[in-house]
Amino acid sequence: MSASKPSTPERWATTTHDWALAVDETHLAHVRADPRYAAGGVEHLVLEVLAYADEEAESQGRVGHVVVTRHDDGSVSVADDGRGTDTRFDDAGRPVRKPVMATKDVRFFDAAEPPALPDGLARRGMSTVAALSTWLEHTNRRRDGSWTQRYEHGVPATELVELPPSPGTGTTVRFLADPDLVRRTGLDGGALHGFEMLDVVLRDER
Repeated sequence: MSASKPSTPERWATTTHDWALAVDETHLAHVRADPRYAAGGVEHLVLEVLAYADEEAESQGRVGHVVVTRHDDGSVSVADDGRGTDTRFDDAGRPVRKPVMATKDVRFFDAAEPPALPDGLARRGMSTVAALSTWLEHTNRRRDGSWTQRYEHGVPATELVELPPSPGTGTTVRFLADPDLVRRTGLDGGALHGFEMLDVVLRDER
């Protein structure tokens, strides 16, 4: 469905996430309470983000370019050059971004045999990254607009904020993993380069 076609989230088909559910706090709390979702450390959370960029690149039949940056404050950002996270407009003209951070990915989270990421651990979805992060900032740039939003443990801490126009499209996810839940792991292993449709560059701001 086109982002410019008016409608309501309740009418939009669920493909990866339920558009009608903006936040699922029970799901987010479940992720935080179960140590299995944090087992792979920070590197696994980065792989969860990269998996979406890989899907985006494959859907476009192209190699996607991604920059993974380790920042001075301990956070990590993953910036891709895809189309930007799906964002649509409701009947009132308000932007609604697919709730990938605050609700579960219906394909993977409850699957008995989810696909494995390059580190060998199960893929469970982007919401695990948000739930296990002290804070996360999700910025997407699309042809019809750009927006950003901040989350704290997966719960939106701000509204969806419109950004000035910028060249190009893509999605940037920057997060600070909760040190009480997620162990610090290196990002230098081959796992980051284990996606067939991605060219990943690792940078260090520190």
